[in-house]
Amino acid sequence: MKNTLFPLFLAGSSLATQAHADFIEDSKARLELRNFYFNRDFRQTAAAQSKQEEWAQGFLLRYESGYTDGTIGVGIDALGLLGVKLDSSPDRAGSGLLKRDASAPRRAKDEYGELGLTAKFKASNSVLKVGTLTPKLPVLVANDSRLLPQTFRGGQLNVQEIKGLVIDAGHLDRVNQRDSSDYEKFSITTTGAKGIANSQVRSNAFDFASLAYQWNGQLNSSYSYGGLDNFYHQHQFNLVHVLPLGEGQSLKSDLRYARSTDDGHSNIDNNALGAMFTYALGGHAFGLGYQRMSGDTGFAYINGTDAFLVNFVQIGDFANTDERSWQARYDYNFAALGVPGLTFMTRYLSGDSIDLGAGNAKGREWERDTDIGYVVQEGPLKNVGLKWRNATVRTAHFGSDLNENRLILSYTLALW
Repeated sequence: MKNTLFPLFLAGSSLATQAHADFIEDSKARLELRNFYFNRDFRQTAAAQSKQEEWAQGFLLRYESGYTDGTIGVGIDALGLLGVKLDSSPDRAGSGLLKRDASAPRRAKDEYGELGLTAKFKASNSVLKVGTLTPKLPVLVANDSRLLPQTFRGGQLNVQEIKGLVIDAGHLDRVNQRDSSDYEKFSITTTGAKGIANSQVRSNAFDFASLAYQWNGQLNSSYSYGGLDNFYHQHQFNLVHVLPLGEGQSLKSDLRYARSTDDGHSNIDNNALGAMFTYALGGHAFGLGYQRMSGDTGFAYINGTDAFLVNFVQIGDFANTDERSWQARYDYNFAALGVPGLTFMTRYLSGDSIDLGAGNAKGREWERDTDIGYVVQEGPLKNVGLKWRNATVRTAHFGSDLNENRLILSYTLALW
């Protein structure tokens, strides 16, 4: 018996050691630091608050393990988030950088944070994740435009068993907003003039499925479904084609269509059509976009997320009832001049024909954005990034007029 058990013990120990090695050796961790200054100046004289101005420091620790050995590999991911107030006051709060104090809603807390854990299971090229998620799908794009990212609670299956085909499906039951540390039920965005009824009702469930297929090096297509219980069913289609036009030149076509209908407890009825065409020449990129809303309401999406629309930009989504909008955009990558890491973007959008209800004039709006960013490429300050984001918004017959500036200093350090 002793001679039989000893080899079995050695074999089991070897397998356990290999599984442990894969789990540890394939793991990686990085720490991101964000120093974020936000200033939004409301220009209309009747504004209840003249401006939002806050300054904060964020810490984002991301850990991704490898997988244990075997038919089904097991791993774990962790996301540690901490936001620290550097400057704020009750008359300037609400920028989305900091969590509000429950006992004094106009006052920002000194700090807030979250620890998110995700179990993951891998078989072949399929991965199931359960726990804290940050989906990036057409029907659900987690927002990461402030100090800390928006996160969700639920499960997501990603399947890549067929070359070129990516399948995602999942179920979510809670969201943690970017300026919060509490998971809550879902609601939909109420900004603008979308004409959506029952917008204050909350939902317990969001189900999604997505298929994306890369036909070749130039053509990609996708279909996505998103269903927010008690609110809407949404079907999104996307076609992206890149046409080479010679050395250093290309034309990118990005076509999007979404159909949203109610789920029995709302009046949501929307068609969203969008197209963006971008001509690239060396370090230059020239873009022209068009977006059109039709139906009884504007475009519906979960509150706090980014909408998958060609004219969803820094401030506005240009997705109000019956709105039609245009965009002109210019990008330049200074790597073409021998300065890698330095980038510039500016764009102008104009929207009109917004339905504000019977007897009201049609609404109009425009937005102008400019981004300048630089990331150090080498030396002791490698990966230090600095970005300035500026936006101006003006509206007619609805909405807020504002000027906005964001200054973001970031640094990402690979721990292992």
